[in-house]
Amino acid sequence: MRVLNCVVDDHNLLLVALAALVCVTGSGITMQLYRKMRGCRGLMRATWLVTGAGAGGATIWCTHFIAMLAWTPSMATSYEPFMTAGSLVVALAGCALALGVGSSRGLAAKLIGGALFGLTVTGMHYLGMAGLENKAFVLFDPVYVVASVVLAVGFGVLAFWLAAAGQLPAHKVTSSAALVLAIVSLHFTGMAAITVLPMDGFGQSHGVNSNLLAFGVAGVGLLLLGSALATYALQEQFQRRERRRLKALIDGTADGMVVEIAGRIVMVNEAFLDLCKLESADLTGAPIARWIEDANVMTGQTVVQTQLLTDDQELIPVEVAVRNEQSESGAAVRLFAVRDLRRRQEQERRIAFLARNDSLTGMPNRASFLEKMTRMTHLMGGGGGFALLAIDLDRFKDINDLYGHAVGDQLLVHIAENLRAAGREGEFIARLGGDEFVALVALNPLAGRREQAAVAAARLREAIIQPMDGEHTNIGCGASIGVALWPEDGADTSILINNADLAMYRAKASVSDKVCFYEKAMDEAVRHRRRVTEGLRKALEQDRFQIFYQPQVCVIDGEIKGYEALLRWPQDDGSFISPDEFIPVAEDTGLILPIGEWVLRRACEEAMQWDKPYRLAVNLSPVQLGHTDLPKLVHQILLDTGLPPARLELEITETAMISDMALSTHILRQLKALGISIAMDDFGTGYSSLSTLRAFPFDKIKLDRAFMSELEGSPQSRAIIRAVLTIGESLNIPVLAEVVETLDQLAFLREQGCDEVQGFLLGRPTRQALPLATQEAALAVA
Repeated sequence: MRVLNCVVDDHNLLLVALAALVCVTGSGITMQLYRKMRGCRGLMRATWLVTGAGAGGATIWCTHFIAMLAWTPSMATSYEPFMTAGSLVVALAGCALALGVGSSRGLAAKLIGGALFGLTVTGMHYLGMAGLENKAFVLFDPVYVVASVVLAVGFGVLAFWLAAAGQLPAHKVTSSAALVLAIVSLHFTGMAAITVLPMDGFGQSHGVNSNLLAFGVAGVGLLLLGSALATYALQEQFQRRERRRLKALIDGTADGMVVEIAGRIVMVNEAFLDLCKLESADLTGAPIARWIEDANVMTGQTVVQTQLLTDDQELIPVEVAVRNEQSESGAAVRLFAVRDLRRRQEQERRIAFLARNDSLTGMPNRASFLEKMTRMTHLMGGGGGFALLAIDLDRFKDINDLYGHAVGDQLLVHIAENLRAAGREGEFIARLGGDEFVALVALNPLAGRREQAAVAAARLREAIIQPMDGEHTNIGCGASIGVALWPEDGADTSILINNADLAMYRAKASVSDKVCFYEKAMDEAVRHRRRVTEGLRKALEQDRFQIFYQPQVCVIDGEIKGYEALLRWPQDDGSFISPDEFIPVAEDTGLILPIGEWVLRRACEEAMQWDKPYRLAVNLSPVQLGHTDLPKLVHQILLDTGLPPARLELEITETAMISDMALSTHILRQLKALGISIAMDDFGTGYSSLSTLRAFPFDKIKLDRAFMSELEGSPQSRAIIRAVLTIGESLNIPVLAEVVETLDQLAFLREQGCDEVQGFLLGRPTRQALPLATQEAALAVA
């Protein structure tokens, strides 16, 4: 009651309210600066310490002296300037010491800091009261003095403890209120301890009067509180700008980003909110371990794959990277980068599926087929084995050409669905690519193996040939199936696959049998073909081919006009493989291109060594004629060897032109532009010989050898030869007859006006360009 009476009776309540306002404002600012200082280190901590000391000291000092101005004793009062200024120094220094100690780590430091703050308020108050000058004795009641000190220290300790307890708004309000109570309780309890005894006879006071003190208090208070408030506002603005920049930075990433300080989320980006399907307010302040499994034990050393649990109890696979930092206050700061793995895992599953399955039909692919086949060979060592079915679609290329590849793909999907539906237990069906399929059929050892395989092949073929409904018609194709049985047709998987392919090719070539079983005698021709192919490669690499030359003679005067280059392939035993045997293989395998280039180059080189500039005739394969770079190759060979273009004659067959008349004619015109002669070989056997002669101006016609072999016993052959010679004469194109072997044949050709002849009668092919073979032949020609 004494304190209350002091406040009500001895003070101007308006100024008391002003002092309270200053105290509340300054205490709030001081506590905020104290919190800032606790979260910083180094220079920033020192900056906040100075600012906080100024704000706290100004709050204590201004509150005290505004309240002193509100005190209305019954005599005039003034204030001794040095003591008054000293009280301000005590307030500032004490606040600095209290804030510095209270911002250290540990609970004891905070309690000591609060006690120091209470003692600072006490020291400033009683030092300021000591500077009071008036005509009276001022007596202090020790009980109230002790009570004021206890209250100041107690509320100071409480204020610092509440400020350090947390960052919630309630902590901020209660800590500021406790600081206000520390200042106010000290002042008014201390004022209640005063007893004033007026005295006469004192001299005139020389202290600072109340008006000057009012201006001083106002100036110091505004300066210090304004500086602290401005510093705090600038720092808050800077921190808000930094937080916005950080928020913009983490929001700009596709991964979820979470900032956790002291085990509580303080910031999240939109990607993480979308992942959790929550709002920012739902996460702020909560531990991230509530959503991310094992988040508390993540060290940040590696990227961890874990799970995220949404509030809907949905488990989302995520990849988490953690970066551990430490704030200036020493609090643990962790930055979580969270990546949603659902899309990547889906892509990985898709990649894994495509690695083992066909992308168009979804059926197992070649890799799955080989793995399955290998596994079956290991598992069926003592069982009934299995049958391998090699399936190739008939006329599928025609469907692509006629309807387009999109329709062809639809047909493949249709066939794949039919095959899946027709499959039985123990059967594995795969698509190898294009129009090739395979099937593995497990066989029962207690029943006929070939019969089981034949039934399965017939069933699958029936599924394949079911037509697909097109826009205007039903579209379908046939199937040829080759069957090989394991293990009798091949214990090795590669051999078994090869044998099934051989059976399939046989079925494809057959008109009636569309399902063929492998037979050992079936692949002898294929093996021979492979041996020929390998031999051709080695002969080309080892330069084992040879060129023989056969003369071409003028019928009129018997003069040799040129030589035809003929390719020969000698063997180790001195024999030769016939060109009719190896040339088709070379054409099918593409080896005819390097072989043809070798023949042309070698023949030109050797022709340059002849005594006379005879004409050199070289045959061109249809495969060579189909390449657009042929004129460039021929030109380069002529340049390299030095052979004049006029001495070179290239022979082509009519069949080579018919396959692509426009392209062939274009290439032949380019060759002829080089100065090379072009001869038509095997004339008379094609389907459109006359139109071919009209399409291109040939320099020579070579009569097909079939007519010469039938000349003596076939009037029709004689008539055809006469017709060809007449055509040549009419078109002014020389005609050369091949395979002239008797004098009667030579006499007939001479009688009919043939221009040139070539054959064994005149000379067999030899390694060197030689004169006519016999004197008799020479005389006959002459």
